[in-house]
Amino acid sequence: MKVVCQNRKAYHDYHIDEAIESGIALLGTEVKSLREGKANLKDSYVIIKGGEVFLLNCHISPYSHGNIMNHDPLRTRKLLLHKKEISRLAGKVIAKGYTLIPLKLYFKDSFAKVEIGLAKGKKLFEKREKIKEREAKRTIERVMKSR
Repeated sequence: MKVVCQNRKAYHDYHIDEAIESGIALLGTEVKSLREGKANLKDSYVIIKGGEVFLLNCHISPYSHGNIMNHDPLRTRKLLLHKKEISRLAGKVIAKGYTLIPLKLYFKDSFAKVEIGLAKGKKLFEKREKIKEREAKRTIERVMKSR
């Protein structure tokens, strides 16, 4: 499994309850660009529209050796999931207030895959507590190491 890019900020901003692997419909130049590692999931998100799942604002840079028929970097891409999975996710998003966020973009057996997280947003004080815990852990390790 070759990881192309990760959305590290998602783990800071959201509580990830569940992760789902899905395929992604790409053009030829997009696949070549992904193999070069030129993708960004920073501000991207997933929506469910008309029984289909779409990835929005995922930036895949144009292929360096492409021609004028190169792809649009921010185009909407369709995610490939089973109908049962889509209906289950749609129910959770509507009823419980979850959000769908892409966590990872990677290659698995030469197929491009996206890991989608079923997430709930964190409050500001929760983020601060997490940072304080991390800093306290670092100082304890530093003190233990010096002894």
